[in-house]
Amino acid sequence: MRVRTWPVVGVVFAVLWVFVRGLPLTPVSVVRGLLAGLLVGLPVAFVFRRLYGKDLDLGRVMGALPYAGLYLGAFTWELLRANVDVAYRVLSPGMPIEPEVILVPLRVESDLAITIIANSITITPGTVTLDYDDETNALYVHGVNGRDPEAIAEPIRTWEDYALELFNEAASPSDPPPDIVVSGGERDSTTDRQDGGDDDD
Repeated sequence: MRVRTWPVVGVVFAVLWVFVRGLPLTPVSVVRGLLAGLLVGLPVAFVFRRLYGKDLDLGRVMGALPYAGLYLGAFTWELLRANVDVAYRVLSPGMPIEPEVILVPLRVESDLAITIIANSITITPGTVTLDYDDETNALYVHGVNGRDPEAIAEPIRTWEDYALELFNEAASPSDPPPDIVVSGGERDSTTDRQDGGDDDD
């Protein structure tokens, strides 16, 4: 079932308004907050209706909601785990820290999916997205603990599996993810050898 997008966006604004206001969870307060949010959200959504698509497939949106919940759950778990890990490293100065930069090729291709994954990486303590390579569709990710690069990539792959379904991407979670590239000495020496081989030719 396809509907106009701007009224749906207006309702989303109204729901967000209730959360932002921090209203008491009583039926009267919630209804009042929703009505106030609709009075503001619907006109704003109408004015800016050219910024998003004209129609929206409600069936597709409802089908994506479980994956949004799974993504949020996986992200929250990783956020808690990373907070504990970084706090432990701060309180244990003798614990070795071996930062590393890895290149994580992605299967998602839409701008929104890439942006959400990149921001999820940066929000998580101990990792930060440094850059996006448009040619290879990959993220440069800095991790505070680079002794196990695969451990850095593992939560990113989990988020990407849910994002593939959430954003109806061409690839599938069953498709094998491309291998990560570690920016350490092995890659540098390999690159040097290749460069040397090209010069000899």
